[in-house]
Amino acid sequence: MKLQGKTAVITGGASGIGRAIAEQFAAEGAIIAIVDVNRDKAEAAAAEMSAQGHKAWATVADVRDEASINAAVASILTKGDIDILVNSAGIGVLASFLETTSELFDTVHAINMRGTFLFAQAVARSMVERKVAGSIINIGSASGIRGNAGRTAYGVGKAGIGMLTKIMAVELAANGIRTNAIAPGPIETPLATGAHSSAARDAWLNELPIRRYGTPQEVAKVALFLASDDSSYVSGHILSVDGGFAASGILAH
Repeated sequence: MKLQGKTAVITGGASGIGRAIAEQFAAEGAIIAIVDVNRDKAEAAAAEMSAQGHKAWATVADVRDEASINAAVASILTKGDIDILVNSAGIGVLASFLETTSELFDTVHAINMRGTFLFAQAVARSMVERKVAGSIINIGSASGIRGNAGRTAYGVGKAGIGMLTKIMAVELAANGIRTNAIAPGPIETPLATGAHSSAARDAWLNELPIRRYGTPQEVAKVALFLASDDSSYVSGHILSVDGGFAASGILAH
């Protein structure tokens, strides 16, 4: 029970990677606040976890809206300190550089990059004020590390999350707050199922040393490491969970 009694806030926690992380943390004794823009899905996820004997509740927030974020964090804090934050809320899009409109670029950044910044800032402020030595985990992407085609808006935002993570780690260390990021590669989530055509899947698989998509549970286990005291001397790190994609070169010899 590596997270016994700690409160973990998971944005985007109603589905996909966020849901898997919420379930993994709950299994390790954490109290879970599932934050999602979809009230029905968030409440259903929290109810299912509660039925399994875990402590979980749902909070609605739109990460594009600073007031909505602040209200959600304030609501969670009425129940106690926040020890762990996972910024998993996000959207994925595929559009070439020449076809990416300014509206699409701004929408993706408002959710993925700006939303991560605002939620992390609100929670970090609470940690500093309450003297909580917490852990913040931002979900980046392999597309924020390598220049993947079709990821102009998405990849640039995820790359920004990587740098944000490093700056947070440097500035918050004196307060006992660790900040790290996870950069997933192709993961079998509803988001990937809807966005990846058969050609896209083949392109991914051809580049992966471990020739398969990962699972949300494999990402969740890495998040558990970064949230727990097992990683007490790890901060400012971007940990790729990508089947070797970031490291790969020529795959045949």
